[in-house]
Amino acid sequence: MRLRGVGRRYGLAGPWVLRGVDLALPARALVRIEGANGTGKSTLLRLLARVDAPTEGRISGGRPRTAYVPERFPAALPFTAAGYLVHLGRVHGLRTAEAAARADAWLTRFGAAGHARTRLAELSKGTSQKVAVAQALLAEPELLVLDEAWTGLDAAARQELDRAVAERVAAGATVVFVDHDPRRLAGAAGHTFRVEGQRLVGVPRAPAGTDPGPRVRIDAVGPPGGTAPAGLPGDPEQARRADGVLRLTVSAAHSDALLSALLAARPPWHIRRLAPVPEAPPSPAEADADAAPASAAATTSTAPAPAPSTAPGEAP
Repeated sequence: MRLRGVGRRYGLAGPWVLRGVDLALPARALVRIEGANGTGKSTLLRLLARVDAPTEGRISGGRPRTAYVPERFPAALPFTAAGYLVHLGRVHGLRTAEAAARADAWLTRFGAAGHARTRLAELSKGTSQKVAVAQALLAEPELLVLDEAWTGLDAAARQELDRAVAERVAAGATVVFVDHDPRRLAGAAGHTFRVEGQRLVGVPRAPAGTDPGPRVRIDAVGPPGGTAPAGLPGDPEQARRADGVLRLTVSAAHSDALLSALLAARPPWHIRRLAPVPEAPPSPAEADADAAPASAAATTSTAPAPAPSTAPGEAP
């Protein structure tokens, strides 16, 4: 899909939200869209999903099977959760039995199977969001567009959505997403763009291995003579051992998505070992620098430490 000189405004005399946008949307890619509130991110996603048409310019290329999770899910619909998913599955061309099976599978994955027969209008905001995400995934889209799709989900469901995104990319789809959390799939996106001044600008990728936080090593074995799938989440460092095992080193934040991508590959990869990368010990100079203030504090301070203001396990 390609956008050439695309602009969008609402109303004949309304202000331009986007203008002069050029974008070649790659296949089999994870694409992050950034930008301040009100800059037009959601408008761009609606154009990519073909929910809206451009006011000027053109969108060319194929029409992939597309699924879209809007920023606000219209929960006041006359369906139960399962009924809505089956209906959407039928719209996508699935047979009723297959749509029902996929609906059950996705509700189960997101921890919402107990609400399958609950009417949408009676669901909590978090459960409604699970249904919104499930409807986009059950048809196995070739283009998946996610507008703040993680918002409102519990921690387990957010991790499940991370895995689902990795699975779609590993299966050859393109996923375009917006999320308010800058750590969401950080380092996993193959392309990042920012909406600024009605236009779209590319954001350079950080060098490999610069992701903050702990790292994980994954030892995996693929088919004889096979190479690792392209576009793996987290852009892992790769090293082939003498015994043929491929060692992948990645930020711990992306380890679940990377594992899912390896297991979802065709043919799948087998995981031999997963272990954290030990942190490098401090140099002698760093150790001395760290020890001196602690020693001084121990000899000069006699006041007892203040009692914690929060209960164990609570965030301060």
